[in-house]
Amino acid sequence: MVDMQEKLAAAMAADAMQAVVRNCSLLIRAATLLEVPAIHTEQYPKGLGPTLPELSELLSAQQRIEKIAFSCTDEPSFCRQLTRDRSHIILAGMEAHICILQTALRLKQLDPAREIFVAEDAVISRNSSARMNAMERLRQAGVIVSSSESIVFEWLGKAEGEVFKQISRLLR
Repeated sequence: MVDMQEKLAAAMAADAMQAVVRNCSLLIRAATLLEVPAIHTEQYPKGLGPTLPELSELLSAQQRIEKIAFSCTDEPSFCRQLTRDRSHIILAGMEAHICILQTALRLKQLDPAREIFVAEDAVISRNSSARMNAMERLRQAGVIVSSSESIVFEWLGKAEGEVFKQISRLLR
């Protein structure tokens, strides 16, 4: 979860921001239920504020990483948190054409065997054309652009068990 911060969120279109927060929440809740490790970053929190409260409470058990570089990979503590046993990395957050784009491209460069996903409905930019351009650049670079719900159901794998029921309730 990249830079979902209060002051940055205030610069986004309200309806689009609400949808992104809802999809980020889905990803965080599903990751928690399925024990998928999560990391969240804050870009210069002194200036951009803390993580949005509605997401912060869901991420309270996860380590928060402060950064000033746009790519999360330029922060050594971020790279130390990446687990080698995970062949996929899912990115969501702000802004698609800056921090998400640079992080995804750099992750792809650092480990070409690892699949990098961006949850298209869980990323936002101040300008929708910049966001669309970022999604196109990511696709061209071999990053998988998907949806939050698709990612969650790929994590699940099958429609059975208590976790499936809990996640189904989240989607209603």
